[in-house]
Amino acid sequence: MKSNLSILSFSVISKKPSPHPKVGRFTAASLLAVLLLLEGGMFSSHSLPPALLEKVFQYIDLHQDEFVQTLKEWVAIESDSVQPVPRFRQELFRMMTVAADTLQRLGAHVTSVDMGSQQLPDGQSLPIPPVILAELGNDPTKGTVCFYGHLDVQPADQGDGWLMDPYVLTEVDGKLYGRGATDNKGPVLAWINAVSAFRALEQDLPVNIKFIIEGMEEAGSVALEELVEKEKNRFFSGVDYIVISDNLWISQRKPAITYGTRGNSYFTVEVKCRDQDFHSGTFGGILHEPMADLVALLGSLVDSSGHILVPGIYDEVAPLTEEEINTYKAIHLDLEEYRNSSRVEKFLFDTKEEILMHLWRYPSLSIHGIEGAFDEPGAKTVIPGQVIGKFSIRLVPHMNVSVVEKQVTRHLEDVFSKRNSSNKMVVSMTLGLHPWIANINDTQYLAAKRAIRTVFGTEPDMIRDGSTIPITKMFQEIVHKSVVLIPLGAVDDGEHSQNEKINRWNYIEGTKLFAAFFLEMAQLH
Repeated sequence: MKSNLSILSFSVISKKPSPHPKVGRFTAASLLAVLLLLEGGMFSSHSLPPALLEKVFQYIDLHQDEFVQTLKEWVAIESDSVQPVPRFRQELFRMMTVAADTLQRLGAHVTSVDMGSQQLPDGQSLPIPPVILAELGNDPTKGTVCFYGHLDVQPADQGDGWLMDPYVLTEVDGKLYGRGATDNKGPVLAWINAVSAFRALEQDLPVNIKFIIEGMEEAGSVALEELVEKEKNRFFSGVDYIVISDNLWISQRKPAITYGTRGNSYFTVEVKCRDQDFHSGTFGGILHEPMADLVALLGSLVDSSGHILVPGIYDEVAPLTEEEINTYKAIHLDLEEYRNSSRVEKFLFDTKEEILMHLWRYPSLSIHGIEGAFDEPGAKTVIPGQVIGKFSIRLVPHMNVSVVEKQVTRHLEDVFSKRNSSNKMVVSMTLGLHPWIANINDTQYLAAKRAIRTVFGTEPDMIRDGSTIPITKMFQEIVHKSVVLIPLGAVDDGEHSQNEKINRWNYIEGTKLFAAFFLEMAQLH
């Protein structure tokens, strides 16, 4: 992925708490009480206890350096799940042990579920790190909120463009750089920190809390679906709501709530003449060359404006409503800032609404690479004997994975047949993940909005995510519970990229957000 070196030029974020936390936090809590009274309805007779909010927020401010130190210790564990080597698997097991110990010290009942082993294509077998199932409180008069997170990370090496050691959390101008800082160790710790604040102040938790924490999300959440299915009538039986914090805001300073993600259908198209490559001087001009066939196939998929050329691909896309258009208009997005932080000269679209719609509510097709082609420096006059093109389509409601597979296959077969090539072509869909969308009027979305008002003093952007978070759809379909995504990281955090970071401000205010969310959820029950 591209480097995020440009993030060093952004505005400084102070790591110091407000000089008058008591006044500021009391005002925020009192403001929320007024808002609740003004809104009426089921919340009109409730307000969050301002004295408790003040105590919790002060505690979080005063202990923020400890929270940063814990994040530093977690980032130092090289819990890379993508590279299938024993050393990283050992680190993953160590990471899960550290997390389990942390939860046990908070008084949680923790179960580390043995997930068996992973069989790799080369015949190697590696153990899968355990999944943590943890519970804090079982009061039947309280609601139960389950938090999902993951503690594995993408590969990182300082030689790949990092400005510092990726596994040494480094603070520069209020930005905490390190692999996993924002994806996903920081948000997981923010939730734990919020729990610890209530514990340290000897306050009852406002809700029962459960955790499901895994260590293989970046590698496809190996075996997790089977565990969720197995536990749906046990661990998940008493759960009322599920919270995930594994994505980013769409701006640098304005918080957001995410209510939808795109799905993903990943394809390969193989064109083969023979197993061996050819010499272009000996065979050039007398063959149907596999690379020429493949380039024609890939070129038939999408035009220069980003429009997908596969017939019927847009037929099932949900119709655009006036309410949805107004949602995009309400979102704060500085296009110039977004373009500069992305280091892109020009986008395909000129307006905020068009960009958001094509990121979130319309499908997109991306070509990722060609396997078997000569891609090294220098000049090699070779004709590849077989090549494999790789591309994916991001799906949106109400697109169906199996229908898309048939449409793509039929289209490529039609294009290939018109070339009258003697080569063989095989199309395969290697991954099919459905899109996810939630009802933003669900009670926990209302609670999250009000918690954001308390902490940040603003309405959140209601956003979707153009990427795919499979666990959201899995929880929705298997457990049948409401799922909400409450991101903590800023748009420039660089998840998966070099110089990944989370701002100290986001990390600490995010901890307060989760604490306020606990109290809001308690009001709903």
